[in-house]
Amino acid sequence: MGNTKITKAVIPCAGLGTRFLPITKSLPKELLPVIDTPVLQFIIDEVADSGITDVLIVINESKQAIKHYFCDHGIVELLSEQGKIDQALQLKKITDRVNFNFEYQNTPKGSGDAVMYAKKFVGNQPFALAWGDDLILGDTPTTLQLISAYQHHGTSILGVQKILNDDIVKYGVLSVSEQVGKSYKCIRMVEKPSIAQIPSRLAALGRYILTVDIFEEICQSKVHASGELHLTSALNALGEKGKLWAYEFDGVRFDMGDKLGSLKAAVSLGIKRFGDEFSEYLKSLLKTV
Repeated sequence: MGNTKITKAVIPCAGLGTRFLPITKSLPKELLPVIDTPVLQFIIDEVADSGITDVLIVINESKQAIKHYFCDHGIVELLSEQGKIDQALQLKKITDRVNFNFEYQNTPKGSGDAVMYAKKFVGNQPFALAWGDDLILGDTPTTLQLISAYQHHGTSILGVQKILNDDIVKYGVLSVSEQVGKSYKCIRMVEKPSIAQIPSRLAALGRYILTVDIFEEICQSKVHASGELHLTSALNALGEKGKLWAYEFDGVRFDMGDKLGSLKAAVSLGIKRFGDEFSEYLKSLLKTV
């Protein structure tokens, strides 16, 4: 079983964000706000609430704004001197919740290559992996749920949910051999299958706990025709060896790499934050459609 405490998380953010052009020409998609808070900060809060103390963010040279956002640069002290204590504390929380580390993936060589940048950072310890396209909201942090599953199974864990409509073809879909409660023993993952070829209704949705075995499997993976190393190939190698489980987590997941998904997240959080006033506005708006 996995008794090792998991304290490190890796968040790859080196993608180009082309689906959100033109704004991502100058602003990383991970910093696009949901009302007033960047997507990436929600993810940082999630992993921090799960007991993570150290985070590695993989960026490229054009995404220095991410590094700038999570560093102080004296603004907290300036706000404090101006008597703006609430704002100072709000920003201090951003920079102080975890220890931030950065690596640069300046040439896009795939998800497997991005994860390889974490090898030195994690050492010989299992770690959490969170993709910046996935915002997951719920009562219990998703990463904490997966850590609990890791402690039980002692293997790499994929965070999954059931997708019952045709949108499932957009994701990696799992082939499983057995179910234990909310856990599934994973044989392999099929990326973006046709509806006729889906092996199940379980889709991997951007949160993993990975053991260090993953680095060896990435190194042994074949380079894709596109010139990229795909993390899925390494995960499937673990599955073939019986070293991969999946856990069906609780929470509402929003696809933040998609404009409609981003809008849905803003509306959902808007209702939560502004309550009846915003809800009544939406009701009045619907009457005009």
